[in-house]
Amino acid sequence: MTEGALRVGVDVGGTNTDAVVLDAADRVVAKAKRPTTPDVTEGLRAALDAVLAEVGTAAGRVTRVMLGTTHATNAVLERRNLGRVAVLRLGAPATTSVPPLSGWPADLRRAVSAGEAVLPGGHYVDGREIGPLDRDAIRRFLDGVTADAVAVTGVFSPADGGHERAVAELVGREYGLPVSLSHEIGSLGLLERENATVLNAALYGVAAHVIEALVTALAERGLAARPYLAQNDGTLMTVEHAARLPVATIGSGPANSLRGAAFLSGVADAIVADVGGTSTDLGVLAGGFPRESAAAVEIGGVLTNFRMPDILAIALGGGSVVREHGVGPDSVGYRITEEALVFGGATVTMTDAAVAAGRTPPGAAGWDGAPAADDLTRDLMRAAVSRADAMVADAVDRMALGRGDRPLVAVGGGAFLLAPQIPGVSGVVRPDHAEVANAVGAAIALASGRVDTILPAGESRSKAIERAKEEAAARAVAAGADAAQVEIVDLAEVPLSYLSEPAVRVHVKAAGPLAR
Repeated sequence: MTEGALRVGVDVGGTNTDAVVLDAADRVVAKAKRPTTPDVTEGLRAALDAVLAEVGTAAGRVTRVMLGTTHATNAVLERRNLGRVAVLRLGAPATTSVPPLSGWPADLRRAVSAGEAVLPGGHYVDGREIGPLDRDAIRRFLDGVTADAVAVTGVFSPADGGHERAVAELVGREYGLPVSLSHEIGSLGLLERENATVLNAALYGVAAHVIEALVTALAERGLAARPYLAQNDGTLMTVEHAARLPVATIGSGPANSLRGAAFLSGVADAIVADVGGTSTDLGVLAGGFPRESAAAVEIGGVLTNFRMPDILAIALGGGSVVREHGVGPDSVGYRITEEALVFGGATVTMTDAAVAAGRTPPGAAGWDGAPAADDLTRDLMRAAVSRADAMVADAVDRMALGRGDRPLVAVGGGAFLLAPQIPGVSGVVRPDHAEVANAVGAAIALASGRVDTILPAGESRSKAIERAKEEAAARAVAAGADAAQVEIVDLAEVPLSYLSEPAVRVHVKAAGPLAR
């Protein structure tokens, strides 16, 4: 192994936790898979120990550890370990017809809400005040609730976040509570942005637990490495940044897989299929980054509008149970080495069906391709392979949007399930280290920042856009990027009609390598 700094990428999936070590030349020098445990932190430690053992004494050269985790997603889905949030909307007398948290599942609302209020404040789309802040009303509301955090959402705050910042200053000074501000989290769309902001505030405790576990794990192993968390656009943020924006870690797993697929294959524009133990996630690479969803994203039954990868998940994985009526959706998950036929178990899985069809995992050259089975079971497995191939072809057709000139990059531990040729793509690429692409994606990611706002379309437009670029770059630096190497990687303008003054909606994304 050549001398130089090393970095570790770890990704916690539903079935396995993967870890890799990359050297200064971006070569994979160690990799490991370990089952994801009910307490996902234990799986993280096991995978980390495995790759550190593989590099031996060189572990002292690890300078950075990047983690993509399902902690936040699981907390929302399971309604577990969520904080109590005081939900404050600035917009009265407007917006009162649809109260905060409308449409939330009742159990999630009970778990999260410490109280809700719609009070004066907020702005029109052109930046004019709807009304001044009523600080006394804010105090009366907060005095009447018991909360762990406060979520503040101002009407059209992406155009002007001044009222939200003023409330944050009041809450911090007089109540000492952490505050989640909507203009830092979501884009236009009041209810969806408010939902994302409330979830962010509810996840502060979860984020603190993850960060403490990661920092402790590094300290226990004598690593003086800087920790980072992966976020949902395929980039990284410092743990300090993640403590403020934990909702940004939701969706980091699929984003890591797409970034890792681009890096390992050298293909910047492709469809990616990440085949795990329970499901297959399909996404699209555009310029080496995940294509983002244009629609509101539902998380735990709640619609949100922060940026997420455009992902299609299908119930097909290596552990998917095969029955007469079809494949899955249930899976043996991390118990596959105990239950699948090829490992001496008694459950027919998609791994068994694929192996029987001559599709074997890398490194499984000794497998004879014929798990012990009677004639009926062999017929069942042949039918399962045909069904799985049809599921993948249909999913590719839905993601390709009519384009058939891109390849499909197959990654994940179950990538061997996929057929050698798939309709709708120009070919199937199977890069080296594909089984740990998600951990590689975490290890090679950049840090980023973004701004989604409304700006005047007149003579001051160009100066306003420059300010938006500067703010996006500053947010990238706050997330951990090297200020000298931050670049604007995405700039989009959409004219807005029917306003008293011409205006444009501007989205800016800045990204850069991590600061040394």
